[in-house]
Amino acid sequence: MEKNSVDPSPLLSPLGGETATKTSFCLVSAAKWTLKTLICVIFVAWVAFIFLLPANPVNELFSKWNNLNRETPFGVTGSIFLLFSAPVLIIAFLAIAHLILTGDDQLHGKKNSKHPRFRLWTFPVLVKGPFGVVSAAEFIGIVLFMLYVIWAVYAYFVRALGSTSFFEKASIRAKSMFLLEIMGLRTGGIGLMCLAFLFIPVSRGSVLLRYIDIPFEHATRYHVWLGHLTMVLFTLHGLLYVIPWAMDGRLVQELVQWKDIGVANLPGVISLLAGLFMWVTSLPGVRTRNFELFFYTHQLYVVFVVFLALHVGDFIFTMAAGGIFLFVLDRFLRFCQSRRKVNIISSRCLPCGTVELVLSKPQSLRYNALSFIFLQVRELSWLQWHPFSVSSSPLDGNHHLAVLIKVLGKWTERLRERITDVDVSVITTSVEGPYGHEVPYHLMYENLILVAGGIGLSPFLAILSDILHRVREGKPCQPRNILLVWAVKKSNELPLLSSIDMETLCPSFSDKVNIDIHIYVTRESDPPVEEGYSYKPIKSSFCPVASDCGMSVLVGTGNNFWSGLYVISSTVGFMLLLILLYVYYINPFGIYQWWYKGLLFVICMVASVVIFGGFVVALWHIWEKQSSMKDMSNNIKVNKIQQNGNLAHKDQSQDSLAKSTVIRYGSRPDFKGIYELMSEKWSHVDVGVIVCGPPTLQTSVAEEIRAHSVSRQRHHPIFHFHSHSFDL
Repeated sequence: MEKNSVDPSPLLSPLGGETATKTSFCLVSAAKWTLKTLICVIFVAWVAFIFLLPANPVNELFSKWNNLNRETPFGVTGSIFLLFSAPVLIIAFLAIAHLILTGDDQLHGKKNSKHPRFRLWTFPVLVKGPFGVVSAAEFIGIVLFMLYVIWAVYAYFVRALGSTSFFEKASIRAKSMFLLEIMGLRTGGIGLMCLAFLFIPVSRGSVLLRYIDIPFEHATRYHVWLGHLTMVLFTLHGLLYVIPWAMDGRLVQELVQWKDIGVANLPGVISLLAGLFMWVTSLPGVRTRNFELFFYTHQLYVVFVVFLALHVGDFIFTMAAGGIFLFVLDRFLRFCQSRRKVNIISSRCLPCGTVELVLSKPQSLRYNALSFIFLQVRELSWLQWHPFSVSSSPLDGNHHLAVLIKVLGKWTERLRERITDVDVSVITTSVEGPYGHEVPYHLMYENLILVAGGIGLSPFLAILSDILHRVREGKPCQPRNILLVWAVKKSNELPLLSSIDMETLCPSFSDKVNIDIHIYVTRESDPPVEEGYSYKPIKSSFCPVASDCGMSVLVGTGNNFWSGLYVISSTVGFMLLLILLYVYYINPFGIYQWWYKGLLFVICMVASVVIFGGFVVALWHIWEKQSSMKDMSNNIKVNKIQQNGNLAHKDQSQDSLAKSTVIRYGSRPDFKGIYELMSEKWSHVDVGVIVCGPPTLQTSVAEEIRAHSVSRQRHHPIFHFHSHSFDL
């Protein structure tokens, strides 16, 4: 061999490959750490600026900043946009990069600490009251928001009192009216700051929610809290203007006024009325009694946002535009996804009245065992969408996804009737989602307690299936000790548990995973004459699956590259449209009307998503279609196997279930006793407690966890509370 020749063998050897892998892993880890740091710095700086804005020094700097940019092509609108909305969009861009670097394997390198410790987001601080079960992290967020509102009102009030000193000769009545109007202006500004966050939690597939790993069903409660706070502030904003106008005898004239320069009052009145309708119908008493009224009234958010922009103009509207733009991005993507008709592979009705639907999905669609989907059945309603937990593991099959639906209302009753009707053969469905945790946290605890109430068992069937699949296939999976606590009203619900065949999923699973099942039948004192898990479905129907009739992959935990490209292209398009608008229309033609420029701003926002984002969605759809065609033959084979095998409920696991199952009649779970028993059995470890059921069940579990945490011994485990219940 020549001296100058290069021997490639070290590079091709296992040692060289291992070195390259380690180097690549280090580079990716460094890049992810850098992105996280940038996101934290930008977010903290943005929140700090908003929090300190009411202070005189910061407010003066803000005014100077606006004056410096007043003569630029984008004027005050551009300067305010950079301070209030741009940080949210920049964070979204960085979050996209982080998600792409993380990839599909969310469990890689994620292991629980060997030293159990409390965590802010899993330790329940408040368990009763208007907020429900609140973790320490959520409690800190609530306190910070309330502190901001109190501090801002105080700072603006003190400043307003100082302003009245310039009117020494004015009467007390005139000073009072001036003070009321000033505070009305300031409460509106504080409300806008809350509005900047309001739409982010309801952006179901938002990259921000995926980055911080807060699923949509959890984020909705933040939207509810912020919605109440925002509407209280906006209502005060309106009243503080209405009172002095009424005192001065010019109420009607002011309410119908539509100024070109300055704030237009009539659009503000319309926006506030739309917000009040949404607010009143979202109150718990109204929402639970008439959900459809709440749902349809909530579509007034379009009127609320558009007339808000007409009310305040473009530059003030930009204070909240970032979060609203992310919501528009998500809403358009959901609209595109929901147009797709989805095949039902099988449907069946169980004796307890629960309906099972197995839906077709493409192989490229990702979800985990803690996911939700929104389902529409067009034969029942073109407008109603209902959320359901996924009851199947992503490892059960590449081409299907299952949900269990308990009959609780008119819509579900009609669905069951349609399935059991022998004359009906067609059910047309559409799906939004799946949505859920980006990281399947149920796989990160070695010890799990799953607490279900009734149909709340559904996601736990998916969790058990997921764990058994992973154990069998040797995939990353921490759980080794699992306790399932299931409370049901009557024993006719017990067959739900037999829908998972543990022995088939993982032969001899009891040697690898210890699964104990405690069932509490609360409304029966004695077991039925024929006790067991076997049952006969009322009706089971199957339909052939076409490869192009599965769910769309546009929303939820979908492809990171395409979803990132969609967000980036829409945002860049939005900036481009704004530049063209100001350079070629607003500035040359001297457009000065505040309300008109606010309307143009909203039009640019929507148009950028439809035009630029729509182009990416079209390419995404073509890519999805080509991917589906590649595995078409495979798809057909898999579905035939599933229809004849995996989707049929077998009796093989009954013996395994019976050995590990304890059924108690006429009693409810004693969570204090359960925690004490597990504390002695599992010792000093982290224990994940996941609850899916009614609010009363969540409260009971969280209350005992908090009580145990306060009085726990050093050698006892630390219980971490997680809820998995959807309450829109």
